[in-house]
Amino acid sequence: MLHRRVAGACAAAVAAGALALTGLLPGTATADPAASAPRKADAHPASSALSSVPPGLLKAMQRDLGLTVGEAKDRLVNESRAGEAAGKLRLALGGDFAGAWVAGDDAATLTVATTDASEASAITGAGARAEVVEHTLAELDAAKAALDRAAGKNATTAAPVWYVDVKTNSVVVRASDTAEARAFAEAAGVDGGLVRVVKSAERPRPLYDLRGGDAYYMGGSGRCSVGFPVTRGSQQGFATAGHCGRTGTSVSGYNQVALGTFQGSSFPGNDYAWVAANSSWTATPYVKTSSGNVQVAGSTQAAVGASICRSGSTTGWHCGTIQQHNTSVTYPEGTITGVTRTTVCAEPGDSGGSYISGSQAQGVTSGGSGNCRTGGTTYHQPVNEILSAYGLTLKTTGGGPDPDPTDPPTDPPGGTWQAGTVYSAGDQVTYGGATYRCLQGHQAQPGWEPPNTPALWQRV
Repeated sequence: MLHRRVAGACAAAVAAGALALTGLLPGTATADPAASAPRKADAHPASSALSSVPPGLLKAMQRDLGLTVGEAKDRLVNESRAGEAAGKLRLALGGDFAGAWVAGDDAATLTVATTDASEASAITGAGARAEVVEHTLAELDAAKAALDRAAGKNATTAAPVWYVDVKTNSVVVRASDTAEARAFAEAAGVDGGLVRVVKSAERPRPLYDLRGGDAYYMGGSGRCSVGFPVTRGSQQGFATAGHCGRTGTSVSGYNQVALGTFQGSSFPGNDYAWVAANSSWTATPYVKTSSGNVQVAGSTQAAVGASICRSGSTTGWHCGTIQQHNTSVTYPEGTITGVTRTTVCAEPGDSGGSYISGSQAQGVTSGGSGNCRTGGTTYHQPVNEILSAYGLTLKTTGGGPDPDPTDPPTDPPGGTWQAGTVYSAGDQVTYGGATYRCLQGHQAQPGWEPPNTPALWQRV
């Protein structure tokens, strides 16, 4: 297996909650659609925060996405605004929701799909582009889950990747042998009308190789990279990829000093793990880069089409876009489900570190194909799933999604909302006697109480 190390992750000080988009309440439409469309960074309150975007991130976005500095900043702002808008429309559409994505060099166009044509006017009235499709996102997710189950009983070597593709309203199976892909779908009992087989020579494999991006070593079995520093109660440690080591594996740090032990590991099936550090190590809310540290502010999941960046010890800083969430990929060791597929390139030695979109942690590098000379595809394990699976808390700078939130009460009112809990879109909590629904997946933090974070929570 190839071993990996990542030197850092891209980060930007774009806070999701600062990018509140008005007029997107369920069942309502904005009177002036232009007022709710994504705006340029220089016209938005978040523009001051963008002044602290790390130069390395902007340079990588310019090189890999063909943007100017101003266009890169505009894109980061628009992506965050679109994420909030898509979350609100998802709640408004309910079971008819069929996915959302951003497009354009500046990510200024948000498309929201629905199976109910009568809802198109509400979508466009809220400032998004409406697309009427045949299948709901729930139907596509169910079909993809059936493929996941069938993978345990059927060979998928010739059809190693499948995912829900909201842009084509289908479940895509990428395969070198299309007949085998169709047989796989048939064995899973999936309606053929839901599946689209794409011819592909892609052969994903793990990219092997307490600050995100620092190297660590697993005895004599290789080198990997810290994903994101975390805590579990008073215990400090970090999240990383599962194929780096099994539970009980001892590791040493970048300086070859004893670091800790793998406390949990899942691979294949998933590709995540966490390592508990000894008392000589302290978790920090930073990711290492070639020009210093960048800050991790949270873990709000970015939308399909959003920019995302990675830094690796082999190829340095590289950026791309999120292609699909909820992807399954077959490595020689077995199938991994629920990873995110991206256009970020990577090479052996880059695997295992941090993926960041804006200032929000996205995941840890799992594997991929191709290289950074001709282009490639990579997959990362979403960080929120790792946090939830092991009861971990992401180490952050404490910056919330709103730069000027209402001061949290000294004695927070009772309710079911809890800091440290990982919430998914659609989850419902109570706080201060009111009920709220989650708009975007994230791990809750002090200061991110529902009344203070309209980008993450909507009162119902």
